[in-house]
Amino acid sequence: SGTMQSQMQFPSGYGSHLPNYSAPSGHYSQVPNKAAASHLDNQYRASYYPGYYSAPAQNVTTSVGSSVLNAQESQQLYNNTPHSGGSSNRPVQGAVSSASYLHVSAQQSYSAFDNHYNTSVSSSVASQGFPLNSDRYAMPVVSGAMYPNISYPPVAAGSVYGQTFTSQSLPVVGQVKETNAFSSQSTPVPHSLQQHVPVGYNTTLSTVSSAQPVQDNLGRNLTGSVAKVNNQINAGGIDSSQPVHSVSQNVPFTKPGAGTSASSAVMSSVRSPAPSLSSKPPSSPSVTQSPELALQEGMHYGGYVNNQASSAPAPLSSSSDDEEEDEEDEEAALDSSSTTSSASPVLNNYDALEGGGYPETRSVTSSPVPSPPVLQTSKASKPFGYGYPALQPGYQNATPPTPVQPSNPGHHPGFQHYPQACVNQLSSSLGGLSLQHSQQPESLRPVNLTHDRNILPVSSVPAPVPNLNSDLRKLNCSPDSFRCTLTNIPQTQALLNKAKLPLGLLLHPFRDLTQLPVITSSTIVRCRSCRTYINPFVSFIDQRRWKCNLCYRVNDVPEEFMYNPLTRSYGEPHKRPEVQNSTVEFIASSDYMLRPPQPAVYLFVLDVSHNAVEAGYLTILCQSLLENLDKLPGDSRTRIGFITFDSTVQFYNLQEGLSQPQMLIVSDIDDIFLPTPDSLLVNLHESKELIKDLLNALPNMFTNTRETHSALGPALQAAFKLMSPTGGRISVFQTQLPSLGAGLLHSREDPNQRSSTKVVQHLGPATDFYKKLALDCSGQQTAVDLFLLSSQYSDLASLACMSKYSAGCIYYYPSFHRSHNPAQAEKLQKDLKRYLTRKIGFEAVMRIRCTKGLSIHTFHGNFFVRSTDLLSLANVNPDAGFAVQMSIEESLTDTSLVCFQTALLYTSSKGERRIRVHTLCLPVVSSLSDVYAGADVQAVVCLLANMAVDRSVSSSLADARDALVNAVVDSLAAYMSTASNLQQSMLIAPNSLKLFPLYVLALLKQKAFRTGTSTRLDDRVYAMCQMKSQPLVHLMKMIHPNLYRIDKLTDESTIHVNDRVVPQPPLQKLSAEKLTREGAFLMDCGSTFYLWIGKNCDNNFIKDVLGYPNYASVPQKMTQLPEVDAPSSERTRSFISWLRDSRPLSPVLQVIKDENPAKTDFFQHLIEDRTEAAFSYYEFLLNIQQQICK
Repeated sequence: SGTMQSQMQFPSGYGSHLPNYSAPSGHYSQVPNKAAASHLDNQYRASYYPGYYSAPAQNVTTSVGSSVLNAQESQQLYNNTPHSGGSSNRPVQGAVSSASYLHVSAQQSYSAFDNHYNTSVSSSVASQGFPLNSDRYAMPVVSGAMYPNISYPPVAAGSVYGQTFTSQSLPVVGQVKETNAFSSQSTPVPHSLQQHVPVGYNTTLSTVSSAQPVQDNLGRNLTGSVAKVNNQINAGGIDSSQPVHSVSQNVPFTKPGAGTSASSAVMSSVRSPAPSLSSKPPSSPSVTQSPELALQEGMHYGGYVNNQASSAPAPLSSSSDDEEEDEEDEEAALDSSSTTSSASPVLNNYDALEGGGYPETRSVTSSPVPSPPVLQTSKASKPFGYGYPALQPGYQNATPPTPVQPSNPGHHPGFQHYPQACVNQLSSSLGGLSLQHSQQPESLRPVNLTHDRNILPVSSVPAPVPNLNSDLRKLNCSPDSFRCTLTNIPQTQALLNKAKLPLGLLLHPFRDLTQLPVITSSTIVRCRSCRTYINPFVSFIDQRRWKCNLCYRVNDVPEEFMYNPLTRSYGEPHKRPEVQNSTVEFIASSDYMLRPPQPAVYLFVLDVSHNAVEAGYLTILCQSLLENLDKLPGDSRTRIGFITFDSTVQFYNLQEGLSQPQMLIVSDIDDIFLPTPDSLLVNLHESKELIKDLLNALPNMFTNTRETHSALGPALQAAFKLMSPTGGRISVFQTQLPSLGAGLLHSREDPNQRSSTKVVQHLGPATDFYKKLALDCSGQQTAVDLFLLSSQYSDLASLACMSKYSAGCIYYYPSFHRSHNPAQAEKLQKDLKRYLTRKIGFEAVMRIRCTKGLSIHTFHGNFFVRSTDLLSLANVNPDAGFAVQMSIEESLTDTSLVCFQTALLYTSSKGERRIRVHTLCLPVVSSLSDVYAGADVQAVVCLLANMAVDRSVSSSLADARDALVNAVVDSLAAYMSTASNLQQSMLIAPNSLKLFPLYVLALLKQKAFRTGTSTRLDDRVYAMCQMKSQPLVHLMKMIHPNLYRIDKLTDESTIHVNDRVVPQPPLQKLSAEKLTREGAFLMDCGSTFYLWIGKNCDNNFIKDVLGYPNYASVPQKMTQLPEVDAPSSERTRSFISWLRDSRPLSPVLQVIKDENPAKTDFFQHLIEDRTEAAFSYYEFLLNIQQQICK
């Protein structure tokens, strides 16, 4: 047998250790290839991207003993750039065997807040599963293509851009304050606590108090905001033992009586106009067609390309978070030009790339050039199309005022006729907005909830349509991508407080789109002040000027923007695709890059302990990878690697040229290292045969293992070191509680407390190891996705942190077994197919902008808050949803519209930088009835679910349940106070909120929040994770499933989808009273379809649809419907297929009989029925009514 020394070769520089450097993790202090090499070499003393963007350097034969690292340096896992060296004193088992493989051994708590709801309710009714005594509705604040492309000539470079902030220059952190959950008093946190509060996702940020000159690491004097974390300036010499990843902001709600706005603590740093940039007008734009894109199919849209994006893998555009941040820097550095040209300054800060904030921020240049004049009356008086009419208290019989007609009905939206005089009125400049009035809006129709039992619609609940004129309505963003809880925005925070409804946004920014305008241009037109992207809701004062719809600044129209490739005409900027589509995607230039676009890198970290082998997931995973290896998103640079672990960590050498894969075992899990760094991540195309050999052999390699321990933590540390140079995606498959090495966990669940109606403990992590690791991964543009396949408690509350803070996703398969649980095995197979082939964005950041006067103070989802309003997403996928909470800081009485815009910058799997922009426009109203008329009940419930999850972790599950109940009580009480002649026995809700009590009751009975019913802790935590990361359309099916009767489907009520006829059965109440023994019912729970068969169901249906002669012969674990040539079979399969096609993850079908164990899960979703621990829907309504009447 040979030794490690005689068998292994190490790359040049192997064993060298990168020294500490001042830039925080995840920030790059200089754009590659844009600075002198000598400067970077002196700073880092090594290449930051070795061998990943070009051919690897020639390996140099080196013995292991020649590379000895300092023991202290090798123990620094989080504060230094990861090294890939080995130590001679580490145990390395090395023996070349005759086998086909070479075996070488080698609590941070959330800040609470007071909401603005000031009613206190109580009840003497006996508890039925949720508390009836409450203070206020209180929730926590912190939560953590194709067209042919058009190419334009680059804009000539102008004057010097000036200095920009470096990555070390962040806002000053002032005194950290803690807000009591039930008091408006704010008390300073003790000094000792301030020194130990982890800086990161939940760090409180106060206002900027001063800006002192600071010299950055490039020797430049900067005048601006400087980060001061834990009383230490974050300039260039951060203590490596205290890494700073980001600063986020905790903004508490305050009571109305406290005299402060709901988000008064929002960052109030003042920015001054940045220096101007004079740029030479370009020559006449030329229209060219990209040869590559010209070959792709798609709708030809002038010179622009409508991306035919779908859930199937396809070449994707790239829009990275670097772009978003690049834009940030431009915002701070550019002022006189509203464009982003190809000649940009050297940008060192992600936040600066995207640009953000209003012009009050001070520029880093010493002498800013005055910007062009802004119209003094940018906020006009109330325009002609302002608001809804204020309805009288007796609104049922009240006649609204006569609607005011638009002054210019033929006016084109987004384009103002130049001779018009009143160009400074917002409504006029927006094309004559006219809010449509009706005799009595249907959304305000009163509904007596205790008497009207049939409140469910026949089909799914549609999203409310904003009350805008038809032209603006057509231009508005799709509610599937961008949705607000209130489609009528209150004028003031006081009016919002009266409505007792939360104000927030639900986002699905990267969802699959069938049509997406993709714009290629050297000029991306943006507001010079707030950096808003030009959109359909800006106003053109004339051909040369446009007014921003968020900050009202007047900007110049670039010369290039005057040409419209759609019509091939000049002088019609209002007809450009950017101004005709509320969702667009820009292909960004190199200005939006901090480094060369990273390749697609995929690393799989697999549990191979005895539990994992027994469960059988390796067979399903390896088979799925073999089937989809060629469909992995990427290009010729795509890289892939594998790590397995049990009590040791195994690496796999897949370097091209080997005859077979080689396994390298590292048994020293306390000091993990990479045995051969350059051969563990290999090019997918060059090493495809070796990869296939490994996948074919892997399921049988550990068949006889007796290892029961799991060293997940060390395996993740090794994965982090391996992925740090480039970033990418780590996919972790875990089957048990980690039991060895760093990050080991102990069981915290008491099975006897699963049905407790009291305190539910251990909803938060037991250790911060996984959160710290996730933050380090996020800093290196690496996301961690977790697949938990466990039959026992695995402490998902701790493990989930690795995905939550790195912008990853979580998949959970309780009681997974390939043979014993075929439904879960099928679900894993379908999930993997979607997971491996869906589009992916790398290095992404997202920023949300809104009209001046509104502010965003809380974010929900899986991400890392890099700055106060910039979300870092190491990976972004089309199945991820986000939510934000908002408040009204300034009165909106001078405007009739507000707008919201989200910009997502990412690098596509093809190495392109792209920016996807969504813009939403909503009207402003002044009456309480109008606020209720525009309430989006599904968005309200989803936002409350996110808030309740945070409340459960930061306070208690009982407090979260109490807050949900009071949300209903307060809002209905406020609405009923506006109506007259109501009897005490009536519980009235506006039609827009008639489903509010039902949805909240459904939330209370979900696994995340239910009490008194046996619920495994991991199941509860997973349900909470889903509520924080699912888009609205999927989350609503999880909260309130859809129930259909399918044994009597006919062709009478159908829709035609392509060549298929799809029946449309009506929705049924989620109650056992709707079930009959003679029927068959399908329940759509989002991720699962339950097909319940009654005992006396017609045998013809059972034979035609299920393929069995009678009820008794139907098997217990049936998960597939056979294809039978019968009308009932075709209708049933067509309907189920139609439901499946509407979501990315294909649900698993389970056929339920009365004696089936899954029957319990089915009946637990019948939320309108009473259980031992919770009210029925009717009892819940009586309880709500009783609390209102107190």
